[in-house]
Amino acid sequence: MLNPLSSVRMFLIAVLLLAGCAALCAQQSAAAEPAKPAESPTPAPAPAQAQEGKPAGNITRETLVPKILEPWDTPSLKGSELKPSEAVILGNVDTVDSVYTSEVQRVMWRPADPIDLYIIKPVGVKNPPVVLYLYSYPFEIDRYYNHDFCKFLVRNGVAAVGFASALTGPRYHTRPMKEWFVSQLDESLATSAHDVQMILNYLAKRGDFDMNRVGMWGDGSGATIAILAAAADPRIKTLDLLDPWGDWPDWIAKSTRIPENERPGFLKPEWMKHAEPLDPVKWLPQLKTQTIRMQFVKSVAITPLEAQAKIEAAAPAQAQIVHYDDVPALQAATAGGTGFDWIKQHVQGGAGKEYRAADKGPAAQSSAPKTDPRQ
Repeated sequence: MLNPLSSVRMFLIAVLLLAGCAALCAQQSAAAEPAKPAESPTPAPAPAQAQEGKPAGNITRETLVPKILEPWDTPSLKGSELKPSEAVILGNVDTVDSVYTSEVQRVMWRPADPIDLYIIKPVGVKNPPVVLYLYSYPFEIDRYYNHDFCKFLVRNGVAAVGFASALTGPRYHTRPMKEWFVSQLDESLATSAHDVQMILNYLAKRGDFDMNRVGMWGDGSGATIAILAAAADPRIKTLDLLDPWGDWPDWIAKSTRIPENERPGFLKPEWMKHAEPLDPVKWLPQLKTQTIRMQFVKSVAITPLEAQAKIEAAAPAQAQIVHYDDVPALQAATAGGTGFDWIKQHVQGGAGKEYRAADKGPAAQSSAPKTDPRQ
């Protein structure tokens, strides 16, 4: 007679043998049939960048969702779909030495491209004229934290608005390193010219500036953008331009701004085709701007002499042309912040207009920061 414990053991052994046989039969059956690809879950939609063969994280006009229509072959806003969101103030509105107020307003009309406006207004002047200041690429905004510099900007009772152009300073982000201001020149210039017009819309909506007296001061690429913006927007009544970039075939061939290893790519017809519609040589003769000054520094090879000559030749009849042999000559002519006086006096209504009483006194005697005025 079997022991009950032995019976249980035999039963378990039989079960295991049956399971092993079943597994072996299943393996043999699977080996006899052709293998089937494993089914995978429905893939998530690839980001627009990956779908278009662009690196992930590279935010461009084409990859924004929803897409924003903004032509890059014209300085005009016509055809663009830019809509501003509500401006946001960063920090407080500060009053400095009873001379000027300073505020930073963040505005935006493109996703992921906030623009910080540094707004400097003279104390005691209601609805002052305003000058937009745009420095050349590459540009940093630290000068707008310099009290002496801000005092020059308001010294004649004129407000100032500073900002950075596209792909410059704080606006250079979410891009592969190979993309920069010049490689994307059509985008850099066109969107920045559009920005100028959107900024003027914002200032007009505020209601605390005299929008019948608007000027723009530009250096290098900023001067080029000022030309393009003025060609599209008659609200800009006065232009002060220092060494504008332009005449792209000569500029690209010889400008010291271009790294030598990148120059051949920019000389290709496809690059020139994109840049050609935004050449200031094309737009300067069309300017209706009332008052224009163009300043050239011969020794500065960022805009080579050949390009300087062609830009000057394209200037409209009302333009005043000023030449400097070198940077020290320019610095001597603009010492103490006087380099900004020409445009401020013209937006005030004439070159001979006296400073307002509110601008006289110690504030008017501030000395200029000892920096190259081209920087």
